[in-house]
Parts: sequence; C-alpha cells; structure tokens
Amino acid sequence: MIILASSSPRRSELLRNAGVPFRVKPGHVPESPSPGESPLDYCQRLAVDKARAVQPQFPDSFILGADTVVIVDEHLLEKPQSNDDAVRMLRMMTDRSHLVTTGVCLIEPGGKVEDVRSETTEVTFTAMSDAEIRSYVATGEPMDKAGAYGIQGVASRWVKRVDGCFYNVMGLPISLVYRMLRERKAI
Repeated sequence: MIILASSSPRRSELLRNAGVPFRVKPGHVPESPSPGESPLDYCQRLAVDKARAVQPQFPDSFILGADTVVIVDEHLLEKPQSNDDAVRMLRMMTDRSHLVTTGVCLIEPGGKVEDVRSETTEVTFTAMSDAEIRSYVATGEPMDKAGAYGIQGVASRWVKRVDGCFYNVMGLPISLVYRMLRERKAI
C-alpha cells in the first residue's frame, strides 16, 4: 500500500488519474525555511519531514511525501497568507518566467530507505493587468497554492510557456513519482 502524506486534492487527483493505488494520511509539519536554506533543499526537506511524520503509523507501507515551491529570482513564494499577499506574488510573475520545484520523498516499508528527488519546471506568464490579478485573487483559487496560482484553473489564461513537467506545476511530478515507485517495486 502507498500512503500519500499530503492533503492536497491535486496530488490525490494526479495519482488517481495515473492509476496509482494509494491512501491519504497528511503529514502535518511546520513549514518555514531555515536560515540560508535554498528553495530546493527546503522543498526536499519538507517532503522528507511530511513522509517521516506519517511513516510510524504505517510501518509496512510505502510513504510518499511532497512539497512544491515557486521561485522568482531569489524569492520563495509559498501559499499566500492573504489576498494582498496573493496580489503581490502574481505581480512578481507578470510578463516573465519563474521556477516551480517539487521535492518528493518515498520511504520504503520499514523506514530504512528514503529516496529523495525533485523536479523543476520553468513557467512563463504573459502580462497581467492589476485588474486581472485582483479579479483572479477574488475567485479564491490562488489561496491554497504555492505561488498563488493554479495552472490548471483560471490562471491558465496567462500561461505562455511551460518548460518541463506540467504536472509538477500542479504539485506532483507524476512521471518522476511513477518511476520512483516502479524502481522500488511499490507498484
């Protein structure tokens, strides 16, 4: 059995659509970067922490943890704390590119082997007016998403280019996860 240590409905949807059998048990951990921690190290650490938080409850199962961050220049954009925060993030991404990185951790039954990897995708947005940004934020869609947007939703109207795994931007690089599960004989 595979346990998904995440409450993200998008991660569940992606695994379900890929035909991967799993059960959800969120791994709740504090989410704040350590001083000097790179965005890559941060999202990989959170993926590991989430998986480890759940592993003792399911010692005979594979545990899958994941965390996604958005990076603009050196700025780490996580889930917005308010509408104003979402507006600020989206303004940073208008008419330019940003990176989306997801850290993934797969813990084998018994907890002795942890496979930690990541996927990074470059996303380019077209220009967004302030009115468009505010209207989008008012939909509520950005509020539970890293970088304050869902590529599969209303924000798709501003996506000019995606270089890399599209599903990574949704929160789970499903091709990478599937390879990891196959390599570890979890499926």
